[in-house]
Amino acid sequence: MEWLICGTVPEECPCRLCRARISEGGRELTLESGEGRTDVSVARGTAALAAAYAIMADILDIPPPLVLLAGDDGGGEGSRQVYRFLHEQGLPTVRGIIFHYFWPDVDWHNRLLLRLETIAPKPLLCADAGFMYAAKMSGYAASYDLFFPDAGELAFLADEKAPHPFYTRGFILSEDNRAPELARRAHTHENAALSMLVKGSTDYIIQSGEVTASVSQPNIPELEAVGGTGDTLAGIACALLCAGLPMGEALTRAALVNRRMGALARPTPAADIASLLAFLPQAA
Repeated sequence: MEWLICGTVPEECPCRLCRARISEGGRELTLESGEGRTDVSVARGTAALAAAYAIMADILDIPPPLVLLAGDDGGGEGSRQVYRFLHEQGLPTVRGIIFHYFWPDVDWHNRLLLRLETIAPKPLLCADAGFMYAAKMSGYAASYDLFFPDAGELAFLADEKAPHPFYTRGFILSEDNRAPELARRAHTHENAALSMLVKGSTDYIIQSGEVTASVSQPNIPELEAVGGTGDTLAGIACALLCAGLPMGEALTRAALVNRRMGALARPTPAADIASLLAFLPQAA
């Protein structure tokens, strides 16, 4: 079965269901449907996630991803186009869905989640970035199978009183290396997905609020300056899940592969995510 990637990109992109593949030069994501073709830049965000998935699809011999993207300059209109499409046009039968960069609109999130609850068999529901915020703000985070928070996002999930990331309380944000504790707190208050891959200097695999694995090597400090490595991590993980790997194994392997990709690329702070993705086949 296939996987659906939903989100927005910061450039012109019509809202339609497409098949995605990486361009020959590796710097663009080509989106094709019966209505035409669109190329979007693989810089970061949902396009980088989809590019990583598309490369892994070739390696794993699974179908390339279905994507539903729209251009959004930050005002939220592209996000609303995707919400409306999913709610009104329906969803294809897929193994899983990841919702990525969205304007966090709780009303639209709840309408869409109600629609998703009617699907049988229900796909794996994954969220990252803005859609993960909407899931927590709605009170329905526990309806999801997988989140991909970084340390700051995990703090928001762990703060049961914060209605928005801006209002995460200082005592939760003030200390480092608290991922296991914060993940447990988020799970206790039903503000976490069943599983989480917490991104950081150490990547933590969390299942039912408890750490089941962690990955800290290879450690490539130069990657801190390269935007999009968290997006590629999510794309790799979703491809492995689509290929049928169990959740814990898929997340642990994704963390390792993403780090190997960075190590093989030997990046400088001037590197971009497209230059790293060229090493993904070797890393996998």
